[in-house]
Amino acid sequence: MPRPMRCRAVGFAPGVSYFKPGGVPLYRLDEVILHVDELEAVRLSDLEGMQQEECARSMNISQPTFHRTVRAARKKIADAIVKGKAIRIEGGNFALV
Repeated sequence: MPRPMRCRAVGFAPGVSYFKPGGVPLYRLDEVILHVDELEAVRLSDLEGMQQEECARSMNISQPTFHRTVRAARKKIADAIVKGKAIRIEGGNFALV
């Protein structure tokens, strides 16, 4: 049995929960689900410019876990941009701090 996932600390609540390409009706789009903890990883790393160790400490997870989280988030974002998919921000194992 796998070890239970640790709750990740998130420092903000996203004000927007959906992004989509302009000019395309929502019903015609595939979508990618980006978890709130993945968005936090991208925010800390790419927007705030923090080092991975700092980000991991801030989110209360290990550095390797942070690396996997931010890598998965970047892959989802790139997939949505390149293939014209909508991005829904929801869910994940997190707690607002």
